[in-house]
Amino acid sequence: MSVVLVTGGTRGIGAAIADAFAADGATVVVCGRREPAESPHAFLPCDVREAEACAALIDQVVERFGRLDVLVNNAGGSPPVDAATASPRLSEKILKLNLLAPLWLSQAAQAVMDPGVIINIASVAGMRAAPTVAAYGAAKAGLINLTKSLAVEWAPRVRVVAVTPGLVATDESREHYPDFDAVAATVPLGRFGSPTDIAQACLWLASDAASYISGANLVLDGGGEWPAFLRIRGNE
Repeated sequence: MSVVLVTGGTRGIGAAIADAFAADGATVVVCGRREPAESPHAFLPCDVREAEACAALIDQVVERFGRLDVLVNNAGGSPPVDAATASPRLSEKILKLNLLAPLWLSQAAQAVMDPGVIINIASVAGMRAAPTVAAYGAAKAGLINLTKSLAVEWAPRVRVVAVTPGLVATDESREHYPDFDAVAATVPLGRFGSPTDIAQACLWLASDAASYISGANLVLDGGGEWPAFLRIRGNE
């Protein structure tokens, strides 16, 4: 039975990923800064923005469960903020959460994996302009590049891959997009992705069926977004 660690696995996409691995028979560990009221998975508290806490988390997983087979670096996010006025402290926290934490956790995880798979949850914000979340977009772009570099350094013992979601229907996205249905219509497949869509991709990438995939970035964006000039033309 494999042991899987999902950071930020108590809600949203992370919870769906954790549930998918558990349904497939894995022992799943989730972490977060605060323990949820209830969780079907083992929980370990951790602020992944601290390097020492990341190393200690991996040690705890191995001590408690004897091994670590899959790490899913899912914890991330950013509040909207004007790049011109974002404070240094906020920008540093965003970079730590979305780029440095996956690096620190991956460093500790690869040392105990033999073999193993590391899955980094990136974002389309790392592949295009990301106004109001510039630091977040830059961090996710760095995470995609980091994935490629680590895949080369740690092969063949550890595979490292990235999953890049586009618009995903979560409680947060519904609050962020009051015109939820109108935004969904801009996606060629006609809907937001679901957390389960992302979870199933992670499950496949961690499986033997994807054993020749490393350093890749799997983009799950429903075909992208209609270019602005096409949306305008369609409304004429």
